[in-house]
Amino acid sequence: MLDYLRLEVRRTLRDTGFVTGGVAMPLLMYLLFTNVSSDLTGAWRTTYMVGMAAYGAVGSALNAGAGVAEDRAIGWLRQLRVTPMSPRAVVAGRALTGAVVVLPAIATVLLAGALVNGVRLHVWQWVLIALLLWLGSVPFTLLGLGNGYGLSAQATGVANMICNMGLAVIGGLWFPASVFPGWLRTVSSYTPTHRFAELGTSVAAGRAPAPGGVLLLAAWLLLFGGYAVLSYRRAGRST
Repeated sequence: MLDYLRLEVRRTLRDTGFVTGGVAMPLLMYLLFTNVSSDLTGAWRTTYMVGMAAYGAVGSALNAGAGVAEDRAIGWLRQLRVTPMSPRAVVAGRALTGAVVVLPAIATVLLAGALVNGVRLHVWQWVLIALLLWLGSVPFTLLGLGNGYGLSAQATGVANMICNMGLAVIGGLWFPASVFPGWLRTVSSYTPTHRFAELGTSVAAGRAPAPGGVLLLAAWLLLFGGYAVLSYRRAGRST
């Protein structure tokens, strides 16, 4: 299991698409949009830091599904089925890979906030923000796995891009939901990305995340988990 996890993590970190989309893009967007004007406040730089760290984590988590789709295309999943590893261990290994590879996306943006933009938080806030964003990314890993097991490699890439961009914009990761029209703010409040970023922004503001938001994110976790299991079972019947 550990050997399989190390293999998948190395494969992912060597993927230039992962490095560009999951790490470099959120970092560049954060530095660009927080330094276009000298009138931006420190609060905006902090909020946008959390939003871009969340955006990078979502993209990196979804990328786990792209690897699954590629493995299906080349027959790697069929090879894994004849190894001593159980299907549960294979899925768990992929999920753990997603949990590991989100860390660079989160860490780079948070470091940029501290070292470049001068964001100042207590040590416990930095640690808790990183921890909550890491744990909160699990639903998106499961969403990516569901896409990867259920769709072709090309379709998975398109689906992940739509999910990443759509959920990021509607969830308020790129622009604060406070500037949205009333109806869109309501929609945004129910998205997993909005509640995901809220974990970090609440801690940055010195308060605990809202219980309702945590419960809603847990509901999305169950929904995406069910989707991943269903897609895996269907993939097993077709390979």
